Amino acid sequence: MEKIKIAIVDDHEIVRDGIIAMLEDYEHIYVTGQAKCGEEVLSLCEEKSGEIDLIIMDLNMGEMGGIEATKRVKEQYPGIKILALTMMKDEEKIREMTQAGASGYILKNSGMEELVKAIEQVMKGEIYYSDEAVYSIITGKKEPNKDEPLETDLTARELEVLEYICKEYTNAEIADKLYLSVRTVDAHRRNLLQKTGARNTAGLVRFAMKHNLLGN
Repeated sequence: MEKIKIAIVDDHEIVRDGIIAMLEDYEHIYVTGQAKCGEEVLSLCEEKSGEIDLIIMDLNMGEMGGIEATKRVKEQYPGIKILALTMMKDEEKIREMTQAGASGYILKNSGMEELVKAIEQVMKGEIYYSDEAVYSIITGKKEPNKDEPLETDLTARELEVLEYICKEYTNAEIADKLYLSVRTVDAHRRNLLQKTGARNTAGLVRFAMKHNLLGN
């Protein structure tokens, strides 16, 4: 198995050292560098171009926090994946981080097994949110997003189906909730994939997050 090369960005050295120490038990994951702030991670990406697959990113750091750092990294190095690891679990920060380009968001009270699972899932091109992050998204207040206007022509029914998809309902469960046939739900799902340009369910969830379509 090819090693996953990661960098760790956190303003607390003890946190960085702790993650590095615990990841030593996982032979398929290799820590190639670390940084204490957004400015440093940009320099690290330039120095180790091609040697970083994924960045574990804290949010609240120095002059350039994790959200701005994620935007800069994704603009300059779009192939690098970003996984947020933070204590901040409010819905607004989760949305901002997702809109910046992060593919995952987990909390620092998560166990090492969940962190490794998140790393692996994000590296497969999927998204990962811890249970507490998902709860914040679903229960949080929905506000319009002026930076990411919704340009696709989704119907009210498609938006309903999309919300249930993001809550991990199966087609049969969505059909039961909306009093539709499973075939009709499947057709809505195909339409959603086509209209949003998503390739799979993970892509639909990311689309919904970027455009603030969850939270009711």
